[in-house]
Amino acid sequence: MAKVIYEIVEHDGGWAYRADGVYSETFPTHDAARRAAERAAREQQVGGSNAAISFQDRQGVWHEEQAKGSDRPETEVRG
Repeated sequence: MAKVIYEIVEHDGGWAYRADGVYSETFPTHDAARRAAERAAREQQVGGSNAAISFQDRQGVWHEEQAKGSDRPETEVRG
């Protein structure tokens, strides 16, 4: 099973969460960034239907694949 770690970090004059090297939007406070990361982590746990997805990797390359709605990662929020 995959694990997604959301790390709260200072970013762009405020706070953000970072997952797999990708930053969220900037929030004015640490607490706001943590709440957003916790919400994103909870949403990762929600199953659904199989779907075609597209995503961008760390090198900026876009990928398309079929995702199983029942294949949910483990999540953790740090910071």
